[in-house]
Amino acid sequence: MQNYKEFYKKSMEDRDAFWREQARFITWKKDFDSVLDYKNPPFARWFVGGTTNLCFNAVDRHLKDKANQRALIYISTETGEEKEYTFQQMYSEINSCALMLSDLGVTKGDRVIVYMPMIPEAIFSVLACARIGAIHCIVFGGFAAASLAKRIEDSAPKVIITADAGMRAGRVIPYKPLVDRAIAISAKKPEKVVLYTRDLFSDFDFDSSRDFYYRKNIKNYYGRSIDPVWLESSEPSYISYTSGTTGPPKGVQRDTGGYGVALAASMKHIYCGKSGETMFTTSDIGWVVGHSYIIYGPLLAGMTTIVYEGLPNRPSPGIWWEIVEKYKVDVMFSSPTAIRVLKKESQSFIEKNDISSLKHLFLAGEPLDEPSHRWASDVLKIPVIDHFWQTETGWPMLTSFPGIEKTPIKFGSPSFPAYGYDLKILSEGTGDEVGVGEKGVVAVIPPLPPGCMTTVWGNDKRFVETYFKDFKSALIYSTFDWGIKDHEGYYFILGRTDDVINVAGHRIGTREIEEALQSHQNVAEVAVVGVEDSVKGQIPVAFIVLKKSEFSAAKSQLDQKADTIAKSVANKLGAIARPKKIYFVNMLPKTRSGKLLRRSIQALAEGRQPGDLSTLEDPSALEEIAKILS
Repeated sequence: MQNYKEFYKKSMEDRDAFWREQARFITWKKDFDSVLDYKNPPFARWFVGGTTNLCFNAVDRHLKDKANQRALIYISTETGEEKEYTFQQMYSEINSCALMLSDLGVTKGDRVIVYMPMIPEAIFSVLACARIGAIHCIVFGGFAAASLAKRIEDSAPKVIITADAGMRAGRVIPYKPLVDRAIAISAKKPEKVVLYTRDLFSDFDFDSSRDFYYRKNIKNYYGRSIDPVWLESSEPSYISYTSGTTGPPKGVQRDTGGYGVALAASMKHIYCGKSGETMFTTSDIGWVVGHSYIIYGPLLAGMTTIVYEGLPNRPSPGIWWEIVEKYKVDVMFSSPTAIRVLKKESQSFIEKNDISSLKHLFLAGEPLDEPSHRWASDVLKIPVIDHFWQTETGWPMLTSFPGIEKTPIKFGSPSFPAYGYDLKILSEGTGDEVGVGEKGVVAVIPPLPPGCMTTVWGNDKRFVETYFKDFKSALIYSTFDWGIKDHEGYYFILGRTDDVINVAGHRIGTREIEEALQSHQNVAEVAVVGVEDSVKGQIPVAFIVLKKSEFSAAKSQLDQKADTIAKSVANKLGAIARPKKIYFVNMLPKTRSGKLLRRSIQALAEGRQPGDLSTLEDPSALEEIAKILS
């Protein structure tokens, strides 16, 4: 049996043979002509000439032997609803949805935005798009109308699929009015809006020339099927938007064949998920974890996937472990934020459930602190595997590999580079590899392996300029994260190098929040930084310079103004982006060239030294912030 080092070495030294072997984990309609085309760096084309279909691989190919096996278990602790679907039932639902979309004019290459809560129909819609060769774009249901509008304008969808409402913590969150507002302010309009009604919210407008009821019309297609559209491996499967520090959100474009191979291989080598077993990923399908390991990964492997609508501690902090016991969950995937929330509760909520079926718990989304890692491992008494990856990569970059070799877990570390990633820790200044224990930027020497983003949707130049231009001497992919490697080869992630805030695994650009704050009539200038938080990883904190004499108001008036301004952010970007705290200052610290010293502000907010201030224009700006924070 190979060990990790041998396996990784082969992926580096003989890419062609290595990935040809991994490609056997999915079904190809036409075999590929070559494994990799890297004639135009940094653009990599994997499994060139091969044709496949992700929906066929996730569902159709299991029908011969697993038609009556559970494919999807739906659990909503918000509505109290539970449903199960076999692979045969999934096949029927997906085909009906695909036929409905086809009759609405959706064809290969068209974009379809899925703005849905965590319900089975969201998964059916995604796989229906994959079936007919449409490019799906799942937008997290928590995003406000302005954020959704940006994604509509960039992707130009032919159809948007949505619901009347979602639910969170017992509160109904209307979706349809948000969609209507987003379409109204977007320069580009979808031809149709497909509305799934859950009978949670009825006070919405219905445009009979544009809107189309899902439940009413899907019945017309039951019992019929539509053949899958076979896509060339490099053709896009979906767009997933991720925030950046400048410009609009970036549309991460994913291919079809490379993504399928990467996920199928990861289910064996990383997650140890076997056909017939059950996987419970606690994320939302609006995030990349949900794309990869609620929808595609487990289904590609012939597993049962659990779709969960609810919180980790409602109706009780034991709910997830009750699900593990009831459905004999084998593989679980969650986030450090969720573990930190549960850590505050009594261990009895876990201990009173039989979780002996659980082989591993995987965590990703933000850096996992050592105490939380140790706590989870001690309480669950199973390997708790931290791993590091991004929307851009689609699957882990740093992880351990229990399917290859059971290497020791080091608390607080996501272990080792995943096969296929030529991962290095590089000096930000020189681009040279740093020594053991030295801080540097986590980077990847291209080509990026299968499954990673192939470009930014509609903007190849932005792909290159954003990800491959941090190191002047060569085209090298930057993760924008600091990291170190210890003397045993274990890696540790230290946080972001850019100005993106990671709130409970949700990446939000500081500029997006600043722009929302800036739009308030009383705000003159603003700086937003991500401040370390023991539960959420980071929280947004804003420092605002008010217009004219607003700052001279009484404290009670300022507090009221801060609340009003914070609410304006929630209305524009969603509650996740609302600043946890707003401080009013007379000026913001800047360099003599006018660059805002965000890192210095963040350092003070976290109780650290502000660093090099040699270019600071007016020292009193930082002194004022330090005084306010103290």
